[in-house]
This record gives sequence, structure tokens and C-alpha cells, in this order.
Amino acid sequence: MATFLYKLGRLAFRRRHFVALIWVALLTLAGVGAASAPPAGTTSFSIPGTEAQKAFDLLEERFPGAAADGATARVVFKAPDGEKMTDPDNKAAVEKTVADLADGSEVASVADPYRGNAVSQDGTIAYASVKYDVSGMELEDSTKDALEDAAQQARDAGLTVEIGGDALQAVPHTGATEVIGIAVAAVVLVITFGSLVAAGLPLLTALIGVGIGVSSITALASALELGSTTSILAMMIGLAVGIDYALFIVSRYRAELAEGREREEAAGRAVGTAGSAVVFAGLTVVIALVGLAVVNIPMLTKMGIAAAGTVAIAVVIALTMVPALLGYAGRRVKPAGAKGKLLGRKSADQATERTEGAQPKANLGTRWARFVVRRPVAVLLLGVVGLGAAAVPAASLELGLPDDGSQPTSTTQRRAYDLLSEGFGPGFNGPLMVVVDAQGSDAPQQVFTDVSDEIKGLDDVMAVTPPQPNKGGDTATITVVPDSKPSSVATEDLVHAIRDAGGDIRADTGAETLVTGSTAMNIDVSQKLNDALLPYLVLVVGLAFLLLIVVFRSILVPLKAALGFLLSVMAALGAVVAVFQWGWLSGLMGVEETGPVMSMMPIFMVGVVFGLAMDYEVFLVTRMREAYVHGEKPDEAVVTGFKHGARVVTAAAVIMMAVFAGFIGSSESMVKMIGFGLAIAVFFDAFVVRMAIVPAVLALLGKRAWWLPKWLDRALPNVDVEGEGLRSLGDDKDEDRELVRT
Repeated sequence: MATFLYKLGRLAFRRRHFVALIWVALLTLAGVGAASAPPAGTTSFSIPGTEAQKAFDLLEERFPGAAADGATARVVFKAPDGEKMTDPDNKAAVEKTVADLADGSEVASVADPYRGNAVSQDGTIAYASVKYDVSGMELEDSTKDALEDAAQQARDAGLTVEIGGDALQAVPHTGATEVIGIAVAAVVLVITFGSLVAAGLPLLTALIGVGIGVSSITALASALELGSTTSILAMMIGLAVGIDYALFIVSRYRAELAEGREREEAAGRAVGTAGSAVVFAGLTVVIALVGLAVVNIPMLTKMGIAAAGTVAIAVVIALTMVPALLGYAGRRVKPAGAKGKLLGRKSADQATERTEGAQPKANLGTRWARFVVRRPVAVLLLGVVGLGAAAVPAASLELGLPDDGSQPTSTTQRRAYDLLSEGFGPGFNGPLMVVVDAQGSDAPQQVFTDVSDEIKGLDDVMAVTPPQPNKGGDTATITVVPDSKPSSVATEDLVHAIRDAGGDIRADTGAETLVTGSTAMNIDVSQKLNDALLPYLVLVVGLAFLLLIVVFRSILVPLKAALGFLLSVMAALGAVVAVFQWGWLSGLMGVEETGPVMSMMPIFMVGVVFGLAMDYEVFLVTRMREAYVHGEKPDEAVVTGFKHGARVVTAAAVIMMAVFAGFIGSSESMVKMIGFGLAIAVFFDAFVVRMAIVPAVLALLGKRAWWLPKWLDRALPNVDVEGEGLRSLGDDKDEDRELVRT
């Protein structure tokens, strides 16, 4: 591995014009594809294997033309104080609004509130349901404008009018904080390298990689039904790992220059050593992201594969374009310890004279490692207890999917949600749709009536509509309004109670009763994700564990890495619960409404955080492994690893945190939550687990940390991440160089 990458790095350095041309061509091609691609259509949110999805599919089959996946809008009206919606003037304003809405070209139907019993008991609130032929993302701007104009006319007549549903859903945006995150990354790189040129290389290559990845996703969005969130998450992860991977190779290149190697040779060795770590770190991230497919939720699978593709691009760019750009930079990228005049540092010659004349002062990483090696038990206990305390809120984790009730109060969707709760009860915003399939029954109408009566007798039921059969008379829908809000435990219990009652009815009549709707879908998604979490964890951690055994040729080091990851991810989930569920620091994070944590959050964090955690494990511990293989004692190898890697790993972690934190400004609650969760997870994993717990454990284990059974050592392939094969490869050149110096 190291020898191959060494040759690849030297080739890219020599043929830099050709390499740069290839990547620019790929970026151009992806950009043209994105610009000429049709706009993304509807993003199908299907959950194969769930009852809610089965009922939805049955509706499309038995109620053709009903546009089951079409956009909906609820135009909610509230009368002025002291008036009622049944007053002549208010009624006339509502009827005019309904008539205007019905004229839309994409409107399938509009329900008049006065004919559909959609006026509250006190007469102050009413609503009109609008159904469209196409999904919310496919609605024409003119249709959305007509909806808002009709509502504004009713407001002009003196009514309070708000619009709920998905008809007005907007494409999420990330805000200016994303740019701030990149700016922070640039500052960290300048401080780390002391050179604008050296700092600009990781940023440039990361932006090119993300540009290719996101443009490709945009080009394929319509054909593959990729949502807007997919490209945002790919950008988030691609930027973070792209900058970090390039950072490690540039840092190793400067270290090789400081040892007196020629620039082409230094580029080859940087790619052969740090590049090997990049490959395996990237593989762990890709495994974790692609592994999301085991959950069998198409949207999550697409998100994982798209992000994994962007990470793969970042790895290849780091191995090829970074050495090519180093060739262009020439002497503007200086050896380590010679950072030029930007930060007032000495020149390369002065740095060499200082090094030869006196013992250089130990850097902060070296001093910290020596402290940990002297006090491993205290550091280990402090780190574990601290992460354990941060993880305590995770015990109160409540899962759900966001609805209009989780929107900020400044939005019309949230205000419509609150008005409907006020006028019709909290469960009105999450009605359940019961689909009764009586195709195998001799008396379908009687079955429909029996199911309706059975549901009316259940707890937490506020209202049940009469069965609505299809044209064939063999299938009917029944709308059930719970007495509790959609995200409550009582509503979840009601869904299970209806399904249990449906089992008894099927045994007696042969008819099948299915529960669907957004609320039932959310419940099924949460359950499916919970069920998939353990198998996913076993798959991802198991594969990465095997991969790390090959990398480190050790059993205990990969085991320690996996256990450390569990600590950091639990602590990160605890922080997410504290902020987004309990409301701690919610104002600082821009969280206007607290509520259940997104159902996908635990499994998504497990996948992404594990991949990123292994990045730092590979980059830091391979330096220790390299020192140990070259003859240093275990404690000395830990100190050496920190001497060469702590500063760079710290910079990489700060950069990754800044990039992830930049997405906290997103208007999409899911992106905001993931951005915060990943940023805090990187903090816990990099600075507590990898910088404190890992060296403490290695110090306690000593030589046992690198133990591997002899039979397994013989069976494993030698990937040579430490670059041992490069020592013999460069011996002759090193001797020639020493001869020239003397």
C-alpha cells in the first residue's frame, strides 16, 4: 500500500499539469451536468415493510386518481374578537377564498368548511382543506402565489388567516454560518502552516471535491429522486473530511521537507505514509455511510451513498491533486518549523541552525503526552466520568419526526397548527387514516361499520368519520382524530390499539385493517430505526474493527477505538437531547422550538461519528505504531505520536467542528440538529477520547497494546501503513543526500 501510494504521489507531483487538468475537467463536467439537469421532483419517503407504507400503497391501488402523494394545504380562518365564522361577512369572505382557490390549475379539490363541518364548536375558527395534483416540491410558483394571495384577501376582510400543510414548504437553506465555518477553517490552517499558500491547498482541494460531489448529486437528483437535504449533508461531510485529509498530507510533506528530502521525494513519502492513513480513514467513513442501507429506508440509503461518494472523491483528490498542487507551490510551501514571515517565524536556514545548535523545546503535544503517560489512571477516569456525565440526558431520549408543531412560531405553518389545536383539539393536527380492505369479505359494508364502531370504543379517540368506500365498494377509509397531540405517547398507544383490534376483525371476517397517515408513518419510522440500530452497529463496527486490525496489527487497539467511539457518541446524543429536547442553550443554537429528537438522529450519528472517530484514531495511532515498529518503547511511541500528530489532529478537529457548526444556521431542523450533533461529537471524540483516553489506555497496556496472535499475524495482509517499505526504498537516496551535504 505505502509503496504504491508513494509512486502515485511522485507521479502526481511530476505530472501535475495532467492531474490538475483531469480534476478541472471533472469539475466542469459535473457543473455542466448540474446546470442542464431538470429540477428535482418529488422525494418519495417510503418505508418498505411497515404497515403505514402498505396502507399507502393500497390507497394508490384502490383509489386511483386520488393523488395520495399530492400536496395539501389547510387554510385556517379565525374570526375577530367578539365575532364568529358564521357571521354573514366572515362567511362571505371564506366562501370567496374557497372559490378563488378552486380555480387553480393544479388544484384537485377544495373542501368548503361550511359544508364539511369544519367549523369549531365555539364558531371562532374554521378551515378549508386544499388538495393538489402534484407534490409540494413540484408545485408551480404561480400556484403557491395564488394560495397566499387568496389568504391575503381574507386577511384584508378582517380575518386572521394562516396556512398549514406542505404546499408552501421551502427548499432548506444553510445561511451565512456555513461561510463562517469555512472562514474559521481557513484561519486555523493559516495558524497551523503559517503560510497562505500552504493553508489554501486543503481548502482548494476540498472545495473542488465538494463541487464535484454536490454537482453530481444535483445532476442526478431528478432521476434518483434525491432530496435537497442529500446535497447539504454531502457538502457538510465532504468539506470536513476533504480539508482534513489534505491537511494531513500537506503536514507530512512539510515534515519530510524538514528532514532534508527533495520536494518530489517528500511528496511521494507524504502520500505513501499519511496517504495510507487517509485511505483507511476514508474507508471507515464510507463503510459507515454505505452501511445505512441496512435500515432499508430509501431516503436514508440515498443520503448515505451520496455522502460516501463525496468522501471517496475527497480521498482520491487528497492522494492525487494535493501532491500536484504541492508541485505548483514549489518553495512557497516551507518545511515544518520554517513558517516564513507571515507569523513572524524564522526562515528554513535559521530553523536548521537552531535545531543543530540546541535542543528544541518540546511542543505542547509532547508535554501533554508525557503528562498522560505519567498519570494514565487519573486522566482515564476523568475522561470516562466526564463523557458519562454528558451522556446522562440520552437516557431521556424521545424520538419523532418533525411536523408543523416543531416549526418556529414565526412561520405561518406553526401558527396554523396552533389555531387548529385551539379550535379542534391537539389531535386534529395528526389524524390517523384507517384503511379497511374487505375484498375477501362477503359483507364489506358491515365490516366497515364494525371497524368504525370498534375504533369509537377505544381510549383517546376524539372523533371518527363515517367510512368512505371506493368505487368498487371493497375498500374504505376511516379518519380517526386522537384526543392527544401527534407526538404523544397516548397517540402512539392508540395506533397500536387500532392495529390490535384490526387483528381480531381479520380473524373474524377476513378483512384487513391498516393504519397510515403522517402520525402512523412517524411511529413506524421510529420503530424501524430502533430495530435497525443494533444490527447496523454490529455491521459497521464489526467491519471497521476488522479493518483496523489489518491497519494496526493489534487486537486491543481497535477494541479500545470502538469502545471510545461508544463513549463519544453517547455523550453527543446526550448533548443533542439537552439542547433540542430540553432546551438548554436553545437560544444560542437558534432552536426556537424544542421537541422530540429526529428519529434518524441516533443511527445517522452512529454511522457518521464512527467514521470520523476512526479518522483521528488512524491518523494519531499510526504515528505511534510507526514509532513502535521502528524500535521505540511503548511509552516513548505514545509521546512520539503526539509530537508529530497532536498539532495536526487538533487543527483537523477544530476545522471539522467549524464546518459542522456552520450548518447549525440551516432553516431545516434536521440539518441544524445533525450539524450540532456532529460538531459536539467531534469535540468529545477528538479532545477527550483520542487526546486523553487513548494515550492513557495505551500507557497502561504497554506492549500488550500491540499484541497479535502469531497465526493471525501470518494470515493478515501486510498493508504497511507505517511506510516501512519506504525506508529501504529511499536508503540509497538518503545516502546520496548525506554525501552531498558533507
